[in-house]
Amino acid sequence: MCGRYATTRSNADLSTFFEAVDVAEPLRPSWNVAPTDPVPLVRMSQSHGARVIDTARWGLVPPWAPDLRAGARMINARAETVATLRSFASSFQKRRCLVPADGWFEWVRDGKRKQAYYMTPGDGSPLAFAGLWSAWGPESVLTCSVVTTAAVGGLARVHDRMPLILPADRWPDWLAGGGDPESLLRPLSERELAGVEMRAVGPDVGNVRNNGPALLEPAVEVTLF
Repeated sequence: MCGRYATTRSNADLSTFFEAVDVAEPLRPSWNVAPTDPVPLVRMSQSHGARVIDTARWGLVPPWAPDLRAGARMINARAETVATLRSFASSFQKRRCLVPADGWFEWVRDGKRKQAYYMTPGDGSPLAFAGLWSAWGPESVLTCSVVTTAAVGGLARVHDRMPLILPADRWPDWLAGGGDPESLLRPLSERELAGVEMRAVGPDVGNVRNNGPALLEPAVEVTLF
């Protein structure tokens, strides 16, 4: 799964990188995004006729859900079922987005000990997670989920799931809606993910109240692998 990630780039930087119109209120950088937090996303806008940078609550809430609390359980959508599961199928067909990220966190358990790892491109480039969005309630509150897939190569040592990462040449087809699920949900190969590094980090990221670039600093004396 993907339960924590970092997204620290400004709206202006995201607008340039994704070639999108900025329609979102600026968010503070977050090195420890947690479920239900506001996050930036990239989606297609009919009124603008272009990609837009927007803001959504992390945790997709289907239109039929009784309240926003349902989103806390739907921060991720599994690639294997996203096209058919009632909670996500409509968004998969018509409301797909990109979720900008610097990297994501997972934890490895060794007995009573848990070690946090941060996965991030070694060259510092942004990531685009495949995402879904939905609008809930009379105020059309935007909510979103990150699509996950089976972990690839060495990343599976940390967790058996990972975000579905989309390279730039796949953004148009993903955002367009429709299309062949098998092609759209294809994970990157181990070779394509070779630039993603696994960095052991300290325990402070486990507390959602902690935030700041120090959370990404390498841990010392890590021996789990």
